[in-house]
Amino acid sequence: MSDLEYRIRRLEDRAELQDLVAQYFVAADDDDYEMLAATFAPDGTFSAGNFEGATGRDAVVESLRSSRKLMGPTVHTPNYTLFKFQEDGHATGLVGAHLELSMAGRTLYGAVRYTDEYVRGDKGWQFQRRNMRTIHMGPWEDVGTSLTSKLCVRWPGIDPLPSDYPKKK
Repeated sequence: MSDLEYRIRRLEDRAELQDLVAQYFVAADDDDYEMLAATFAPDGTFSAGNFEGATGRDAVVESLRSSRKLMGPTVHTPNYTLFKFQEDGHATGLVGAHLELSMAGRTLYGAVRYTDEYVRGDKGWQFQRRNMRTIHMGPWEDVGTSLTSKLCVRWPGIDPLPSDYPKKK
């Protein structure tokens, strides 16, 4: 492969990975579990922060389906994507996003980062590993203080937690 062909391939890969991220968010927001399943490799994993998640496409989809049962409408909005390509067919990424969601009768707002590993298979790029880490999350009425509190992750029904990304001193 020539240098030009290689560079074009990387641009195509980058565009396909951005589409994969968008496809995941649209599928989650629309409760489209068939599309959501298509975003994960057969042995893919999903986790949140330090909490163990699910392994295997079917288990990942069932885990996400169970989580979504606790929510009403959601809006996932990607803000940035950073991709690093490994050997051909493998990449890592960092995706920053904001979330708006309804849960426990309240509107929540927050920011997260997904640390991803991607693999390119017969059906294009898929998530090999996806880990969602929370920067801040809480009720809409607390947005004004959600980044100034040491316990800025406020999911309904659990005690407030610190960010998965504490400020470095």
